[in-house]
Amino acid sequence: MTNKKGFTIIELVIVAVFASLLFILFFVQKTNLDAMERDEDRKIAINAMYYALEESFYKDHGYYPSEISEENITVIDPALWTDPNGFNLGDPLGSYFYEPADCDAKNHCKKYILKANLEKEDTYIKVNRN
Repeated sequence: MTNKKGFTIIELVIVAVFASLLFILFFVQKTNLDAMERDEDRKIAINAMYYALEESFYKDHGYYPSEISEENITVIDPALWTDPNGFNLGDPLGSYFYEPADCDAKNHCKKYILKANLEKEDTYIKVNRN
């Protein structure tokens, strides 16, 4: 009887299959976590816009603007106007949208809706408070 040391082909194939499954599972979970992080960034940006509109713009002017941008809402970080994919607020390919409502001839609006299209959840929506 000779005693041979080493692994059989079957053992190596089983280890390779198991390692491949772990590798696939890792990258699927990493992709999900990355998408959830981008969604959280979108929510943070929409919340910043919302509070800037409510606590700064509306309190100073008594109405909401017909358009928002870093020119008329200066109290938030300019980087928040761009979504995680690099598109600005209102860009058709982007994920941030501002929809004013009940506007008069001077573009003074009584209502608005802020939206962010999310990857892992339903659309995130904030509406005017006043």
